[in-house]
Amino acid sequence: MRAFSRRTVQLVVGVGVMALAAAGGGVATTAQAASSGAGLQINNPNSGGTPQKGGTLTVLGTSDVDNNLDPNYGYYTLDYDAYLLYERQLYTYPSIMGKTFTLQPDLATAQPKVSDNGLKYSVTIRTGAMWNTSPPRQVTAADVVRGVKHSCNPTFPFAGQPDFADVLKGYSTFCSGFAKVSPKSAAAQKQYIDTHNISGVTVDPSNKLTVQFTLTKPAYYFPGTLNLSWANPIPEEYLDNLVDTPAQAAHTYSDGPYEIKSYTPNKSIVFVRNPAWKASSDPIRKAYVNQIDVTETGNPEQITQEVLTNTPQADMQWDSHVPPNEVQTLINSKNPDFQLVTEGATNPYIVFNTVSKNNGSALGNVNVRRAVIYALDRTAFVQNAGGPAVAPPLTHLIAPGTNGSTPNFNPYPYNPAKAKQLLKQAGHPHLTLTWLYRPSQSVTALKDFQTAQSELAKVGITLKGLAVSGNDFYGKYLTPGTAAKKSEWDLAEAGWGPDWYPTGGKSYFLPILDGNELPPNSSNFGFFNDPKLNTILNNALAAENNAAASKLWHAADVEVMSQAAVMPLEAPNVPTVHGSQVHNCIYIGPIQNCDMANIWLSS
Repeated sequence: MRAFSRRTVQLVVGVGVMALAAAGGGVATTAQAASSGAGLQINNPNSGGTPQKGGTLTVLGTSDVDNNLDPNYGYYTLDYDAYLLYERQLYTYPSIMGKTFTLQPDLATAQPKVSDNGLKYSVTIRTGAMWNTSPPRQVTAADVVRGVKHSCNPTFPFAGQPDFADVLKGYSTFCSGFAKVSPKSAAAQKQYIDTHNISGVTVDPSNKLTVQFTLTKPAYYFPGTLNLSWANPIPEEYLDNLVDTPAQAAHTYSDGPYEIKSYTPNKSIVFVRNPAWKASSDPIRKAYVNQIDVTETGNPEQITQEVLTNTPQADMQWDSHVPPNEVQTLINSKNPDFQLVTEGATNPYIVFNTVSKNNGSALGNVNVRRAVIYALDRTAFVQNAGGPAVAPPLTHLIAPGTNGSTPNFNPYPYNPAKAKQLLKQAGHPHLTLTWLYRPSQSVTALKDFQTAQSELAKVGITLKGLAVSGNDFYGKYLTPGTAAKKSEWDLAEAGWGPDWYPTGGKSYFLPILDGNELPPNSSNFGFFNDPKLNTILNNALAAENNAAASKLWHAADVEVMSQAAVMPLEAPNVPTVHGSQVHNCIYIGPIQNCDMANIWLSS
């Protein structure tokens, strides 16, 4: 899944189906989620009463979107939160209890039409879906084609390309040529897009609203990728400015119920109604409130208290969550404004920078990585996050809810003595490592650094901290890959989960661990490369059915842990709160928040 802001709360399809809270806002629990091993789940959408239109929804957070509001670059949950407001997708997740992990047609009129023995997918755009250009105009298949081309621009290409690039006909060839274009020239990039085509992404010659995707080989999982930002349409005006620049952010366009009135990076976003939007063309959003004000300069403790006490201008959370030490109190009190939702993701996991030259490139040695895992007490990290009810421990990569996940698979039980032995054998009895973290976004981040520092000191490893902002964590230090290659960090906590459920194993492994795709074209932040794992992944992708693929995804999980590629810590349940005036806040796992376009406020 795209990078987590915590990123994260994810509900497990087929595992965490939430019961609808009773009218008036009673707390609903799901025993099924607990029995799956995914932990406790409480959800309260506060959905009682008659929906009202109007008002301003105030949303408080600690960090910004990762893309300066670019429609095709975003691969971070906050980007997708914003997309639901101003950039409609072909398919998205609805605010319907029990269906929040079932992709529904958004801009598309229906599920893709499949033909040519599974090699062609046709998607038709809804009539009446309009851009807020001057004058407003219909969203077309050509806009989708343009967006797909734009997704591999040389300035900031979409990081989730491993999800689909290997099966979408002509995409890699197009992108290889695009990579040679100047990353600093919007005009040159526009010219390339206008004069080059992707053979597998075309407009149906008989219908300008139908886009056709042609694959090189059957891929049962392909429809799930059409929710991602690479497939978002864009009007031609977007090509006038470079990706992820202030100029682009100042010239955004909307086909959703809201448009961007103002945007100050790392501070605020203001969304107001889009006059070009037609409710009749949008089956997903009701657009109850008139305006949505997002503030990004708070801290989790302050935000939680302001929201819980119904402080004016504090309706709900943007990216922060309830501090772990307050969760149990909220559970016990059955607070009607509290939600605890199973994430279905690996969050956090520890990334090893395998290309770091520090300590004589020690982290490139598998025994050094194994030693670090043995030295870290996962139980301590679980306690930092609020205990096993909130943060169930995860001892391997695939979290419950995705095919291939196997319980009770723990290759590295806590063993400091074993860690010391491995370090000595590797010729690195003493190391100094740098831990990259984001304390402004999570109270747990600082605790985890301190825990790691204490535990690693016991085996001869000195740990230094590199504290950065939530926005810089991914946008500057992890995603581009330059900081890793410059050895600016050695260890980092990231979060990941599949881009779709339950068959999203490809999006679990390939973006973060496939050695054939590296940053900035993937989220393999530590530049891990294992030929055996790459072979297993290729075999899983070629599997004929889900059952065969599941066995191979498990084999991939085993290999990942054998090579100590990462250290998974938790498969958490994420706690959030909203004000009592907030209604229909139905948590949607893939975006780690409620769809703000479907929230209404009581007066």
